[in-house]
Amino acid sequence: MKGDRKKFRWKERKFKQRQDKRKAGGVLKHDPLMGSTQAKGIVIEKVGIEAKQPNSGIRKAVKISLIRTGNKLTAFAPGDGAISFIDEHDEVMVEGIGGRMGRSYGDLPGVRFKVIKVNGVSLDEMVRGRKEKPVR
Repeated sequence: MKGDRKKFRWKERKFKQRQDKRKAGGVLKHDPLMGSTQAKGIVIEKVGIEAKQPNSGIRKAVKISLIRTGNKLTAFAPGDGAISFIDEHDEVMVEGIGGRMGRSYGDLPGVRFKVIKVNGVSLDEMVRGRKEKPVR
């Protein structure tokens, strides 16, 4: 019976898919954060991204070069006026934006990450006026 189970597991689609992912590197192959939840990076430039239809507006984001991997990615700056606290060459911490299966979120085309810290201080705290941005 044990031998049969081992043999016939390969008939199940899900089992096959899991094995394929393991061999190919799976999600890690396409994930700039390499499986971790958060990563630090250096801001290269500030950009404005146009929202997808039917919404309109320019969403503020930053282009980042990750310190660990050197990958470049775009991260959204959440909060009203949050982009003003982020300057070029600042060290920022990014995490997934919370869309479906690691894909982009809402009306932001191609943006999968959001900024949570700037120079070690929470961006949310700075937007709310509780903390000031440290001078480096």
